[in-house]
This record gives sequence, structure tokens and C-alpha cells, in this order.
Amino acid sequence: MTAGVENAEPGNTALEYRILGPLEVLADGRPVPVRAAKQRALLVSLLVDAGSVVPTDTLIARLWDEPPEGARNALQNYVLRLRRTLGSTRGAGPIRTCPRGYVIDVPEGALDLHRFDALADRARAAAAAHAPERAAALLGEALALWRGEPLADVPSERLALEVVPALDERRLSALESRTEADFLLGRHADVLPRLRELTAAHPLRERFWAQRMLALYRSGRQSEALDCYRAVSALLGDELGVDPGAELWRLHQRILTGDPALNAPPSPRGPRAKGNLPAETTTFVGREALLSRTRKLLDSARLVTLTGPGGVGKTRLALRAAAEAAWAYPHGAWLADLAPLTEPRLLDRAVAEALRIPDQSLRPGTEVLVEHLRERRLLLVLDNCEHVAEAAAELLGTLLGAAPGLRVLATSRQGLRAPGEYLLPVPPLGVPRQRGAAPSLTRCEAVRLLADRAEACAPHFRITAGNQEAVGRLCRRLDGIPLAIELAAVRLGTLSAEEILDRLGDRFRLLSTTGPHHQRTLRGVVDWSHDLCDERERRLWAGVSVFSGGFDLAAAEAVCPDEPGDETVSCADFGPADASCAGASWAEPAGGARGPAREDVVDVLAALVHKSVLTVDTTGSPARYRMLETLRQYGQGRLAETGRERPLRRRHCAYYGAVSARAAAQWFGPGEVDWLSRLRRESPNLRAALDFSVSDAGDATAGLEIAANLTRTRYWFFSSSLGEGRHWLTRTLDLTPGAPVPLRSCGLALAAWIALCQGDQPAAERFLARAARLGGAVEDGVTPAVLAYMEGAFAFLVRGDAASVALLARARERFRACGQTGDAHMATMMWAMAAAFLGGREAALAAGREYAAEAEAHRAGWAHSWGLWGMGLAELRHGDAHRSLGLFRDSLRRQWGIGDRWGPVWGVEALAWAAAATGDHGRAARLMGAAARLLRTTGVALTGLKPLHDAHIEAEHLLRDRLGEEAYAAAYAEGAGTRDPVRLALGGAVAVR
Repeated sequence: MTAGVENAEPGNTALEYRILGPLEVLADGRPVPVRAAKQRALLVSLLVDAGSVVPTDTLIARLWDEPPEGARNALQNYVLRLRRTLGSTRGAGPIRTCPRGYVIDVPEGALDLHRFDALADRARAAAAAHAPERAAALLGEALALWRGEPLADVPSERLALEVVPALDERRLSALESRTEADFLLGRHADVLPRLRELTAAHPLRERFWAQRMLALYRSGRQSEALDCYRAVSALLGDELGVDPGAELWRLHQRILTGDPALNAPPSPRGPRAKGNLPAETTTFVGREALLSRTRKLLDSARLVTLTGPGGVGKTRLALRAAAEAAWAYPHGAWLADLAPLTEPRLLDRAVAEALRIPDQSLRPGTEVLVEHLRERRLLLVLDNCEHVAEAAAELLGTLLGAAPGLRVLATSRQGLRAPGEYLLPVPPLGVPRQRGAAPSLTRCEAVRLLADRAEACAPHFRITAGNQEAVGRLCRRLDGIPLAIELAAVRLGTLSAEEILDRLGDRFRLLSTTGPHHQRTLRGVVDWSHDLCDERERRLWAGVSVFSGGFDLAAAEAVCPDEPGDETVSCADFGPADASCAGASWAEPAGGARGPAREDVVDVLAALVHKSVLTVDTTGSPARYRMLETLRQYGQGRLAETGRERPLRRRHCAYYGAVSARAAAQWFGPGEVDWLSRLRRESPNLRAALDFSVSDAGDATAGLEIAANLTRTRYWFFSSSLGEGRHWLTRTLDLTPGAPVPLRSCGLALAAWIALCQGDQPAAERFLARAARLGGAVEDGVTPAVLAYMEGAFAFLVRGDAASVALLARARERFRACGQTGDAHMATMMWAMAAAFLGGREAALAAGREYAAEAEAHRAGWAHSWGLWGMGLAELRHGDAHRSLGLFRDSLRRQWGIGDRWGPVWGVEALAWAAAATGDHGRAARLMGAAARLLRTTGVALTGLKPLHDAHIEAEHLLRDRLGEEAYAAAYAEGAGTRDPVRLALGGAVAVR
């Protein structure tokens, strides 16, 4: 809400006009009485043609039925009086005199009729783009502008005859269009009360009767629909002496015959993806013209880059524009925030993760993105591109060339220089002119933002005649930069605008000769905000800048507190004794990483939130703190100046090493799913820790531990980023030839496991051979168990050797003996699968039951879903194939519910096998197609996994034999074309992409 202007000078008012009902005029939100009838008629006569010259003769005809002598002089007198009513003097104001007549200037959005027309136009565009939900919402917003009969209090026969019917027709047409949109959304019963009122109010408008009849018919009330036809026929005959028109007559005939085509049609494009745009937490102020320009550019340009200095509001504008344009993209609007990205080579993977693309393959990330986007129509918001501009330009050039339905809205401090890029500079907000200028103070975007943000932290603040000059000067001094204004607004609770100006003046004088103008302004405001913090707040501001993508209280308390004395920092300092984190350690000098005491961190964080340095999201648990990228970069600069950057980054790396170690230690337990969700949420911080570990200042051994523990928790599988997991394992292994042998051997074995799952058998064999040579002589308990597990996995998945059952059983016992519960479970999982594929009936069923019971007993959600899958596999191959269907469905439903991106690939494939085995051949062929789509999009190569590949071929041969080649191909293609393979597998209808 914008603060009011009290006792403002005449002429400095923001006027708003309303004619969709009785005439209303508002000045800065307060009613302006227009009491004289002729003044009301004159104002409306100008408003209905706002922006165009209305000839004097036309105005006279609208004011008088029979013009008196001297009508022109009288008109001039009324114009003068109206100008005074509207608060303008000496020719200034909205009404201008022209040679042929008069014109009223109305700013965009200041006339309700203009807003109605704009909303109706956008609704028509949404309907044309098959977005009925958006169309219905826009029309609802447009119709809400009507307050009653238009111009009911304006005494003008000419206006009543010429203007009012046209206005009414616009409203009725919008009502018809809204009903059509509601029909497409299946709201047939919901619209009946409205249609009943409309047919009563407009009994001769046949279109409303037709819509009412159709709504009744689709609601199962055919006899009432026919009654409606009889009623309207009688009305038309009595009132006009005519029969119903052709549309009504044909609809009546179709209802009589029960025409199936009258049934509610499905959505023309199936379910729409929502994307991942975050919800707004504060009001969006100003930028109306730039927002409109951005939306229009997205209609014609494939790549639009919003450019401007830090803090100017590029991200906020991009998110609002994307949210308003999202309806035009059936596959959603998606945000990829690149601020946490430090390695340009991982850009494609970062974008794929933002788009939630499941991929486990060896394919380059760009190839994965191309395949995902090629047939989709979506909007990608690529935020904070400046530090990876070259890589972003190269990636976008490839994607835009391969995916015709892709639109990209990027933000950057500089252009990307990508082919087809349209640069749209984002200027600062509009600021007031010097004192005495005509435009209202509160029309200026900068003032509106200041007042809006001040209301949250300084509720008693008002813009008054006494302070409006200082407010105007403050906004001018801040150059209209939104971030600077928001930081200044926080201080209006304790300082006046004049006092803020005095303090800023001193700061700006210190910066008067350094950097571009806007950068100096922002730096000055951020410096000033920093100086107003106490020492603890300043140190914590700098300290939390090491976090990437947000953090919680526990992380801040672990990484940023004041810990005096010389010490060695390692991940063991932040984790339990049994957590696997032996490698990372650094000697810290006394005073190296000072900050607030641990018990004070929560209070200092609250202070930084209050001062708008941090934002906090308390909707989840625990609460997450975030910092705007501009403020984060400022904090990093301060951290480097104090010499605390390296110590705090080491603590950050050690802390997230401990997080990954605890996740691995607690794997296969009640908190399993929570850990997977937490690790996904902490992905930016985990990447930052890994990136630091391979830098000159880091310890690659710490990075190897993190990468290994994330692999042990199946994080890379769950988040569909096997390629990234392999990248970090191989990179840290290359940098740690002197790391402890058990850790290196484990890392090599885990790299072999990932390569095996990717279908890269040669690389897997090389990794495993190196692991065996290195760790063969180690007798620590864990290393022999890891090597035994990998030996069994190879025998099972690569060779299909029945001896794998005993090898995996031995690995399981070795893991159990050294207390590795989570790793023992993974060995149990592979053992049960090997028994089902390669063992005898009794052994397979017993192993399946044991595996499922073990997972259920540990209350491990992810493991339990796989326990059901394993039991289903045993039943399918050795027991009751019909029972396997229910087990596979339950497994798939659970995996989908927790956001697993790896399991559903095998869930849909296994359901295809089960459907084939139970004789449901057509459905099985469709599921084979749906599974192939998942296998293709995730990049899983069945050919490298022999038992699974053999089962697939067996089912395929059965289906081709039972259905015939043509029928099999048609059903397979139907499944492969589904947009949602999991929904199809769980019993939903096919929604073709």
C-alpha cells in the first residue's frame, strides 16, 4: 500500500477515473466530488475518447439536447470549472485545449475502461493460446471493475444513446467469454447460477440461453435444458414475434438426440506444467510500462536479456514478467538461478536440474537439454548470468536453435552476445522532478516503493506537505535504485527523511570519484547500511556470504560463530563420531574466523532480517535465510578485506562435509527421505563446498569425502544427476593421489558403480580394477566389503552370473559386521534382485520377502519403495504375476510421491513386464513405450544391464507375438507419446505431448 499525501500542493495529484458505474474521480486515492451535472457530462464526454481530441461540436451535442446561444462560451466556462475541480491551474493538468476542441490525457491504468479493455484483450490472447484458466481469471478481474450501470448519474441523452449501449455490450461479451472459458475448465454446474441471473436480466439475448442449456445438459439435466428452449421460444415469440435463431435451434436438436459431441471436451493440450517460479513475498511496485514491454518482446523475440547494474530490479522484473506470461507456455515457466554457480562447465547441468530433467546418462548436459526441450513450449528465466555470460551464450545458442518452442528471459549486468538476443535495459525507477514540477509525487515509482516498504517497518510514516520535498530529494539522491530505496526505507522507523539525506550525503562524498554513477550510489547506500549495523551484525553479514542458495540457523551457528583460539577444523567437528569424515582438516590461526558467539547468532540473524539484509522463509522447517546476490557479493568483499574468507570457506566446506557424512551414516532409517530432501535443498552449498575443495585454498580430500558420501546416500540417483556425481568423484580422485587408501579405493569403487549404472561398462571396469589394486590389501572391514559388493554387482548386472547371489550375500554380511547399515541395505537390495533374476523359486521369494521386511522394519521410505519393487520382481518371475502388479504400482506411487527420479524408470518398465505376463498385452505395449520414453529422457542404457535388458527383450518378443507387429507398434507409439509416463502406469489416461 502506498502512503497517502496529506495537504499536497494543488496540481500535484494522481488522478484516477471510473466510468464503469456511477462516475467517480479519485485524487491520490481520495474521492473528488464532481457535483455539477454539466461538469460530469463534460468529463465523461472527454474520458470515453481519452487521448483523442473531442471536437467542440461533439461536446456541445453531448452536454445539451438543444444547445443554447453562446454554447461555445458556456463550454469554455465548464472546462475552466472542471479544471479547477480536478485541481489544475494555469493550463496545467489533464485537460488540454486544442484548435478543434479539447483532449484529456489519462496515464496508463488511470481509467477503468482502459484497464477493462486491456484485460479483455489479454484474456482473448490466453483463450487463443488454449489457456482457459488464465482467460477466466483475467475476465473475472476485468468484470470486477464494473460497479453498476455505467454513467447512471450523468444526465446526457446523447451519451445514453451512443456510449452506454456500447459499454454494456463490452461487459456482456466479456461475460459470454468467461462462461466459455469456464466450460473448458469443466465448471458447467458452477456457472448455472450466473447464467440463470443473466437470462433473467437479458431475456432476449439468445447466447446466454444457449450457454445455460449447454451447462444444464453437461450437468446431466437434459430435461431442464429442453425446458429452457421452450421458455426462450415463448419469450421471443411474445416479445419480438420471431422464432429462436439457428444456433439455439441446432443446439436444441442436438440435445434431443443426445449428440455425443456435446459432452464436455477434454483440455485441448492436456495437463499444463506449472514450472517453479517462486511466490512473491512483497508487493510489486511500478514498472508497468517496462513490464508490458517485456511481455510483448517475449511474444516476438526468442531471447530477451534484461540488463542493468546490480540492485536495479532485474530479477524482480523478470519473475513478474514470467509469471504474467506463464499461461502462454503449456510446459511452464522455469527459473534457473545461476548466482550459486561457480563452474561454467556445469552450466548445462545446473539448467537441467532447475528444469527437473531426470538424466543418469553419459550424454553431455547440452544434449540432454536439447532432447527435453525440443518438443516443449516453455519459458526459461536464466537469472544472474553475468559471471557465466560466455558459457550462457554458447548454451542458449544451441538450445534456441534446437527447440523452437523455447523462450528465454535472462538477467545480466551485461549482454550475453548470443545469436538473436534482444537487450532490454532496466533503468532505475522514476523519481520526482525538482520542486514545483506538475507530476504528483506519488505517481513516481521510486516514491511509491519507498512508501510501500516503509509501511512494513515504519507504519506511522506518512508523506506530508512538510516532508514531501525531502522524500523527493531522497529518491533522487538514491537514483531510483530499488535495492537502495528498500535499504533506506528500513531507516524511516527511526530517522526522518531529512536525517537520512544528511547521513547519505557524507557517504556519497567519499565515493564521488570512484566507479559509474549508479554503482557509486548503490555502494554508498550499502556502505551506509553496513555502517549502521553493529560489529556483530557486520561480521555475520560477511560470514553468511559464504553460503550459496540460502542456509538455516544450524548452518550459520556452525560456520560463523566466534570460536577463539588455535584449532584444527575438520568435518568431524560438526558431525557424530561414526560419521565418515576423516580427511578434511585445516589449522586455523587464532582470530581467523571471528563472528558473534554461537548463542547470539539467532538474534543477530533476526537483526539482519529486520534491516532487510537477509530475508527469511518460515513456511518450511527449518526456516531458510537468503541474501540478495548484490548484498551477498558485498559481504564477500568485506570478508576478503578482513582476511576471514579462507577460514570461513574452510569451515563451510567442513560443515557440509559433516552434513553429507551424517546423511551417509543415517542412510536406511526413518529419516532417509528427509535426508534426500535436505540434500537436494542444500545442493548449491554442497556444490560450493566441492568447488572450494578443488581450489588452491581447499583440500581435495574433503571434496572426495563429500562426493563419496553423497553417492552412498544415492543422492545423485535421487536428484537425477549421476553425471555430476561422476564428475566430482573423478576430479577429486585426480587431485588426491596421497589420500588415505581406504577413501581412494572407496571413491574408485563408487565411480565404477555410477559408470555401471550409466551403461559405461569399459569405464566401470577400469575404475573397479584400480579400486581392487589399491584396496585389495586393506583390512579395515569397510574396504573389503565395498570391493565384494562391486564384484557381486558386476557379476550380476554385467555377466548375469548366478554366482553373484553368493557374492552379494557375502558383501552384505561384511557391511553389517563393520556397522555400515545403509551400505548393507544396498547389498541386500542387489542380492534380492540377483536372486529373483538368477536364483531358484524358493530362494528368490524368500530373498524378496526378507528384503521387503528389512526395509519396512527400518521405516526407511525410499528403501521401502524398493523393497516393494524387489518383492514384485520375485512374484513376477517365481510367484503370482497378478500380485506383482499391485506391488510394482505401490512402489512406483511411493517413489513418485517422494520425488525420486531414478526409481520410476524401473517402476514403469517392471509394470510393462507384469502386464505382459498377466495377458494385458495392449496395456503392456503402451507401458513399454512409456518406459522407453523415461529411459530415453533419463539416459539409462539397458544394454549394459544384462538381466534387466534380457527381461525387456523377453517381454517385447511376447507382445509382438501376441499383438502382431502393427498393433504392437501402434500401442507402443501411444505410450511413447504420453506426456506423463508415471500417470499412465498408475492408471491415468494418456495425455499425448
